[in-house]
Amino acid sequence: MHPSLTLVLAALPIITAALPLAGSPQPASRGIAVPIFKRSSLRVSLTIQHTFRKIENRMAVYEQNTGKQHPLAGGIKQLGERDTAWEPLSIDGHNELWYGSISIGTQADSFTVHFDTASSDLFVPFSGCGATCSGHKSYDPSANANSKALGMPFTLEFGDSTSVNGEQFSDVVSIAGLTAHTQTLGLATNYPYGFQMDHFSPDGVMGLGFESISVYNPTPPFQTLISEDALTSPVFGLKLASSGSELFLGGVNDTLFTGNITWVSLSTTSFWHAHFGLFSANGARVAGKRQAIFDTGTQQIIGNPLGIERLFARITGAMPAPQYGDGIYTIPCDFDTPISIWVGSKEVHISPASFNLGPVSEGSSNCTAGAAADSSLTGEFWILGDVFLQNVYTVWDAGNARMGFATLA
Repeated sequence: MHPSLTLVLAALPIITAALPLAGSPQPASRGIAVPIFKRSSLRVSLTIQHTFRKIENRMAVYEQNTGKQHPLAGGIKQLGERDTAWEPLSIDGHNELWYGSISIGTQADSFTVHFDTASSDLFVPFSGCGATCSGHKSYDPSANANSKALGMPFTLEFGDSTSVNGEQFSDVVSIAGLTAHTQTLGLATNYPYGFQMDHFSPDGVMGLGFESISVYNPTPPFQTLISEDALTSPVFGLKLASSGSELFLGGVNDTLFTGNITWVSLSTTSFWHAHFGLFSANGARVAGKRQAIFDTGTQQIIGNPLGIERLFARITGAMPAPQYGDGIYTIPCDFDTPISIWVGSKEVHISPASFNLGPVSEGSSNCTAGAAADSSLTGEFWILGDVFLQNVYTVWDAGNARMGFATLA
């Protein structure tokens, strides 16, 4: 699922100025910057199944929480209609997992967490987790005066029929000095294989999605910061890059982008999902207007097989690579085909460096492509992961149910 990483968080949060966003109301003129980092490994685990199962499970949670089917549920084939079963695979390349630091409890114990925009729950290992959590920092509720057991178990499902299980607690959670005083979090009593230290280096996961897809159902961390007036603006900004990556809470960092922000309304407040316009490769249209889920927990761009086939038909030397897994494609390592995606009135160019995930084996001239197909998708929606998000400054405006996109500085 996730390869290991050896990066150590060393930077401290920095308070920087933020530019008021265009439109009304204006977000905060100042916010808090949280440095975020990525793993760098020559082993990449292309777990399309993990991504798909996470999305599918959260749609089921949405229906449970709201009593309504998720609007994008029709974009997933019923089990009997699916063409293939997915298996995780590992090939050589570059991989990314965006993570940063938070603190939990009155003792302000520091934990590293993966910031995931397509889920809404926070979990870290429980102090009694045992061998499966070895190497990860664990949380001891008995050492924190404000910790409160809620008497409710939780199960968070992921790919490969794996799940994280544990108990729900309430405690103080802080991010770069911004404090949620009554935050529900999960303390995991087991970590499945994919979350063990050799495969997943952060201690836990912090979801940045909305309450309607929360397995716990209480308010997720970012919404708690909003409801407790810890933020002057219900907005966060993201820059994802090989260096200088940042989660900016309470506004946007105007030093990280240029020009105006292009706004797109969210379709629902569940996932961060909205329409994108035209997807083109080498000047030709490969997909028209459809929904996209913007997911920092997904590395690739994932679409339905026909749309992905059209994309790679426009890339010279691209080939399906079923030996690495269904839906995987390779491209020449010197690939430079222009690829772009329109969101609203903004064209986002996908750089060759971000679309090329690295050689399939050491010394190979074939590299793993940054887009893949999932046969469970009908084409109603795609998932735009890091391959897209690294090419644009994104603004996630919970207060106005919209997303913003701006040119990276």
